[in-house]
Amino acid sequence: MKNKKQPIQLFLKWFDEELKRSKVRIPSAVCLSTIGTDDFPNARFVSFKELIDDSFIITGPLNSRKGLEIEKNNKVALTFWWTETERQIRIQGFATKISDQLADKYFDARSTNSQAVSLISEQGKETDNLKNWNKKCWKKFLKTPKLAGHGIGVDFQLNRYELNLWNSRNQGFTTENFMKL
Repeated sequence: MKNKKQPIQLFLKWFDEELKRSKVRIPSAVCLSTIGTDDFPNARFVSFKELIDDSFIITGPLNSRKGLEIEKNNKVALTFWWTETERQIRIQGFATKISDQLADKYFDARSTNSQAVSLISEQGKETDNLKNWNKKCWKKFLKTPKLAGHGIGVDFQLNRYELNLWNSRNQGFTTENFMKL
């Protein structure tokens, strides 16, 4: 039987190699796919934070579209594409909330501008008037007394997952599959 840690170790090795070679601004970007409230798939890029106890940590507000979709159906997928090393990682699993303490840690590590956007924007909500939305956000921003996390954001960990690693560079195509029970 394959060592259960092997794919995780390979992911970490590949991720480290990409970080060292990458010239992109956000090399930790990963595509998060959810099942929409309309039962259609939705995908967007989020920031992969770290791996804790074999769980992939991503962040985002609970009241955002992705947060509401995960609340309704926590089956999600993550897809990494790394240009420099020509590798793809696909992960399917179940998203669960992380602790408030860990969520605060990630929120506090963000820039002030990023914290403000997270606090005042209504991610995923439709607007028919961008100008009015901008005014509303600025009013909210000016009334926000503190830009600290404290339970505002929602952060997810992906656990009990299937991990598929694909490599095309210099060695033909290789695929590693792994199912965590």
